[in-house]
Amino acid sequence: MESMQSLFPILAAAAGYLVGSLSFAVIVSRAMGLDDPRTFGSKNPGATNVLRSGSKAAAIVTLLLDAAKGWLPVMLVRWFGKPYGLEDGTVAMVGLAAFLGHLYPVFFRFAGGKRVATALGVLLGLNGWLGLAGMLIWLATALLFRYSSLASIVVALLAPAVYALGGGDLWLVSKSIALAVVLMSLLLLYRHAENINRLIKGTESKLGKKPGVQAHPPVQDQHAHHGHQTGRKAQRSHQRKGDHNV
Repeated sequence: MESMQSLFPILAAAAGYLVGSLSFAVIVSRAMGLDDPRTFGSKNPGATNVLRSGSKAAAIVTLLLDAAKGWLPVMLVRWFGKPYGLEDGTVAMVGLAAFLGHLYPVFFRFAGGKRVATALGVLLGLNGWLGLAGMLIWLATALLFRYSSLASIVVALLAPAVYALGGGDLWLVSKSIALAVVLMSLLLLYRHAENINRLIKGTESKLGKKPGVQAHPPVQDQHAHHGHQTGRKAQRSHQRKGDHNV
């Protein structure tokens, strides 16, 4: 029995990873007859890119399910893990595994999302107050600056500090959970490297706006330009004929 109990944390983490690997942006889009979010916009399979399809309902469902797949595995361990010896170390490991599944889903060739919904779900499972603080930070930043990526980056930067500062008053600090929060934050920042670069350049897309499309000359202008060139060729041909006749 003891040998089996030593496997329980690994099995729980594996289950958390598999749940996290469910890319609900793709699943919901297919179920609702929408384009695959990996083929347009930022090509990121997340709720923000699903919103660019024009379906707010699909984006909301994706957001809720992405958060739930981070929250549920953690809570299942909290609810039922203690009789099997699953304590904070396993809780932290399962939460991190679920988040890794979201970033690198085995069911979708390891090309996953990078937004913060699943991370917030994990934080909510680790501690309700911590998750609520993360949600408020994301919401305030998104409403103030209108950048979903910036809101995710700010949460990544502040989550470890919030967990450390809230210890003793709102929750008991656990080293394993603190490590999981730090690792998730680092992974979020790593996956947002391109967004950080675009934010610095001022080319990042804001919430509710589709990424810019390179402008092409209007059809009318193209025809006018073609007609102008044709007229000039005809004029030169006429001049050459006149010279030959002279």
